[in-house]
Amino acid sequence: MSTPVIKPYAGPAGGWGALRSVARHLLEQGVPALGAKTLLSANQPDGFDCPGCAWPDREHASTFEFCENGAKAVAAEATKRRVTRELFARESVERLAGYSDHWLEGQGRLTEPMRYDAASDHYVPVSWDEAFACIAGHLQALDSPDEAMFYTSGRASNEAAFLYQLFVREYGTNNFPDCSNMCHEPSGVAMTAQLGVGKGTVTLEDFEHADAIFIFGQNPGTNHPRMLGELREASKRGAAIVAFNPMRERGLERFADPQDKLEMLRNGDTRIASDYFQPRIGGDLAALKGIVKHVLEADARALAEGAPRVVDLEFIAAHTTGFEAFAAEIAAEDWALIEEESGLTRAQLARAAEVYLRAGSVICCWGMGITQHKHAVATIQMIGNLLLLRGNIGRRGAGACPVRGHSNVQGDRTMGISEKPAAAFLDRLGEVFGFTPPRKPGCDVVGAIEAMRDGRAKVFVALGGNFAAATPDTHATAEALRGCALTVHITTKLNRSHLVHGRDALILPCLGRTEIDLQAAGPQSVTVEDSMSMVHLSSGMNAPASRDLLSEPAIVARMAAATLGARSRTRWAWLVEDYDRIRDAITRVFDDFHDFNARVRVPGGFRLPNAARERRWTTREGRAVFIPHAISRDTPVHRARATSAEHVFTLATTRSHDQYNTTIYGLDDRYRGVRGERRVLFIGDDDIAMLRLRAGDRVDVRSLAEDGVERVVRGFLLVANDLPRGCLAAYYPETNPLVPLSSLADEARTPTSKSIPVVLSRHDATAAPVRISRDIAATVTG
Repeated sequence: MSTPVIKPYAGPAGGWGALRSVARHLLEQGVPALGAKTLLSANQPDGFDCPGCAWPDREHASTFEFCENGAKAVAAEATKRRVTRELFARESVERLAGYSDHWLEGQGRLTEPMRYDAASDHYVPVSWDEAFACIAGHLQALDSPDEAMFYTSGRASNEAAFLYQLFVREYGTNNFPDCSNMCHEPSGVAMTAQLGVGKGTVTLEDFEHADAIFIFGQNPGTNHPRMLGELREASKRGAAIVAFNPMRERGLERFADPQDKLEMLRNGDTRIASDYFQPRIGGDLAALKGIVKHVLEADARALAEGAPRVVDLEFIAAHTTGFEAFAAEIAAEDWALIEEESGLTRAQLARAAEVYLRAGSVICCWGMGITQHKHAVATIQMIGNLLLLRGNIGRRGAGACPVRGHSNVQGDRTMGISEKPAAAFLDRLGEVFGFTPPRKPGCDVVGAIEAMRDGRAKVFVALGGNFAAATPDTHATAEALRGCALTVHITTKLNRSHLVHGRDALILPCLGRTEIDLQAAGPQSVTVEDSMSMVHLSSGMNAPASRDLLSEPAIVARMAAATLGARSRTRWAWLVEDYDRIRDAITRVFDDFHDFNARVRVPGGFRLPNAARERRWTTREGRAVFIPHAISRDTPVHRARATSAEHVFTLATTRSHDQYNTTIYGLDDRYRGVRGERRVLFIGDDDIAMLRLRAGDRVDVRSLAEDGVERVVRGFLLVANDLPRGCLAAYYPETNPLVPLSSLADEARTPTSKSIPVVLSRHDATAAPVRISRDIAATVTG
């Protein structure tokens, strides 16, 4: 292991550091020329969609419309490194489990299907036909289809996701745990009840016309770097950008656009946030309530003085319901409680409210810093309340913007990947394909883990992702997976989940987004849907990493054919001969996809309709709804502080800059000044002093769960950071073991990974080392 280096970073986000990082990753993967050529095809009309985040492209035609993290994803997929049968023959699963997630990722692309051999504790080669027969045998042997779980990652294309949900529903279950359950589920729940749609209401063009952009709980510099280009342009034309984040993230402060030659030559940069507020972790609901309270107090003063009202009474009367009761609840709220729970002063919140009041059109963006809390749905609906006060839904330059993660996480939901499908969708699906879909709601992620843990589920199939690393309560999840009769992973690279397996296990390697997908009708393209409901084509241009790879649609179709046999009327093999046929089937099921094949071939694709953007309210009330929420003082953190004799901190899990979801590209976090280490704990100087420790000391972190289970991670390096008192941050998946399976967002059941009550103790370096188990990422780097 190399010695970690902690050195504050003084530069802007982006800039020369981003370019050097791109070059380094291309070189490390052995593809400097191929990688550069591949990047030139990213986000082109005849190229591939970036396999990174779901932020949309300006025109889907810009030669250099990619970002640093997108380049890392492309380099990782286009790598020359290969995982062959020789590696699996050399390394037992027990030995592989001792390596870090970074090491596993770094071995390269998988090249052929593998099956776990329990007698030798090795994966061994298996033919595709044998693999599909194995899956079919296990699924057919179950007493009920509900004993199988079918996970979906947001990297799957629309075509793969559509076939997957069709297969599983023909099989007989709605068990669709998916990555949305762990990230933006509260956004969909909150917005559907309040606005009638579970998707954002803005377009990329709206960012050109917004007078103010409010950003809550999001770090675009690391998670959605292309978004910084839009924020930069907004800042340069004078729009206010107001950031709410407990950590001071460089991407929200300053950005140097690598595509701006003049800015790069001058070593210049552009200010992003005009105002930066640091609420306590979990304090956003109270902060938003304070902003709303100031707006309504300003409106009351205007009314008393005979001045123009500051709320949009015409919009409220024509398009909303519940305003009077909501306003009364806000008026009764105590400013002292708002300040205490938000960690911000009344003056700070008034400043933010005045920015809102001065702006004609406002966009509100948010990320997982909002969604992974117990009161996530309430917080998102308070964002909605704020927007509704001045008619900032359904007009140019304004709206709600949940910024989603993986490239097609939104599209997968559109295609029917949901454990709670709408009855009308099931009716149409059954009518088109000639079967009776199951009606019983299925399991979400936490429900799936509980079912596997309790023996109610015996088969787990994952279309992409890294379930064992991404989920909460790592030990409990691992034991649940190990209890399965069969685990199956459709994937491009080796990851932790392949080492946390059932009694029988398969690794099925698939094509990547950058690779040529050759089927009977010729090279194929898939489609994806970005965060702003744009659907467009993605066409790979690189030779496949191995001749033994299959596409995701082909793997799903062959699983379905093997499992369902003659009972299915669906022509599975025929569908994957030409993906236009899959899209024609999608057209028959979803009205919004009419003329799918024609419209998606227009450069840039097409936008799906959004009723709320058109001010058509498909809520139960037939209008947009003002929804009041109390500031809760009965969260796990509050209860821990009330009952523990120790000093209780609130820990939020976060990504490093060399990371995308659970994929670890490197061991550095450039903007936070960390190099060569992932087991770090960010903490404020005052809290370090209070603990009588120093930056650079190692600590153990223990969560205060209410189920009596002890959850501890050990040997984390203290790194000083500008954080509010009582707040901590650390990377996942290293801290996922601290998140109890039972700690969930109200209504949405998202794990509360951004608000974990923990206590710290000095790490005893002389103690016997903790044995690294298969479900915990090792700290070794090679």
